[in-house]
Formats: sequence, C-alpha cells, structure tokens
Amino acid sequence: MLVRDWMTKDVVSVDEDTPIMKAGAVMRGKGIRFLPVTDKHGKLAGVVTDRDLKEAAPSKATSLDIYELNYLLSNVKVSEIMTRDPVIVKPDETIEFAAALMLDNKISGLPVVDAGSKLVGVITQSDVFKTLVKITGTLVGGVQFAFHLDDRPGSLKEVADEIRRLGGRIVSVLTHYPENGDKFREVYLRIQHLPADQLDKMKNELGAKFRILYVVEDFADEVKKRKKRQV
Repeated sequence: MLVRDWMTKDVVSVDEDTPIMKAGAVMRGKGIRFLPVTDKHGKLAGVVTDRDLKEAAPSKATSLDIYELNYLLSNVKVSEIMTRDPVIVKPDETIEFAAALMLDNKISGLPVVDAGSKLVGVITQSDVFKTLVKITGTLVGGVQFAFHLDDRPGSLKEVADEIRRLGGRIVSVLTHYPENGDKFREVYLRIQHLPADQLDKMKNELGAKFRILYVVEDFADEVKKRKKRQV
C-alpha cells in the first residue's frame, strides 16, 4: 500500500509570506490541524500547525488593545513561526511507514514530496484509519477469528484451508508477532457472515485443531447507528 494511492492530492497549503491570521482562518475553515508551506517554486519550505499559531498569539494578559493585536498578527508571516525541514514522506513509500513516522514523531500528518522536494500531497492519521478500515473489510462486516499459531511455514495455510473447507470466504488476513513470542504469531482472519449454525460448526471444528483467541462478529450497519456529531 503506497502513500500515493491513499494521500490527499488536493493539497491545502500557504506560501511563506502568508500572515498567520490568514493561515489560522484557512485551518479553521478547512477543519485541518497543519498546513504545508511552500516557496515560490512550489517546493516544501516548512509546516505550520495549529499549535504554532496558538504559541505565536499574544498572551491574554497583554496590555495591547484589539486593534494593536490585529495589526501585530497581520504582520507576522508563517515563515517566522513554521517548522523548517519537517518530517516528510515520499509517494512511493508505504502508508505503514508513514504511520510509523507519525507515531514516532507524535504528529498527526505528513507532507508528501516528490524527488524534487515539490509538494504533491498530504497524508494524515485519518487517511491511515481509512486505509485500515478498507483493507480489513470492516465496513462490509463479517466475522473475525483470532488464532495463536506456531511461527512456521504452512501454519497459516492450514487454517485458511480449514476455513474454506467449512464454507468460509476469507476477506482479509493480518498477522502480529508478540514481543515475547518468538515461536508463535497471532493471525487475524476476517470472513464473510455465515448462518448461525454454520458459524457454530466452524468455531467448534477450528477450536478442536487450533488455538482460537477470540471470535467477534461485526455488523456494518452498527457503525452508522453509533455515529454521533462530535462537539
């Protein structure tokens, strides 16, 4: 899964001479938390975040009146407060690598630049979540089986063959290696919904041959039922 296939290509950005008041208005209007800053050639010059803007704003204890504040803020450019040489990701790198960069650097998004440092997109935590939901098939529902398997060639195939033999159709497969389990791995297989009696039979037969950690059934319409407007 490459960044270029999941990134936002219609990038909202500002140039280095943009006043921070305008940059803040853009972020609020678009509902975003960071803005790439480009130079006159369209190359990435830096990144400005909502935190940068808050830190640049005068203290509430200031003695300046509103007109003086507006004048002060209108003359501060994003180039003065932006982060230069920010963490970036490239279009042909994986979205998993982008997620690791965000996690390690404790940031919510990354500018995507090409070989010439030109800004071509952004990838955010929301994009990573969308990727996870789509590749796992969560929105189509189904049943997830979690197995504790020997870490050896063929162990996953044995489980998959049994599921197919029992009438299951596999939607996605994920694998996790526990830190203290060098001889084992956890495998998560999502299959399409089955009638209750067929699913019970599958649980019993798989449980007799493999170690099942859990079985959870998801229903796609439950996502919409639980949707609430965030305040």
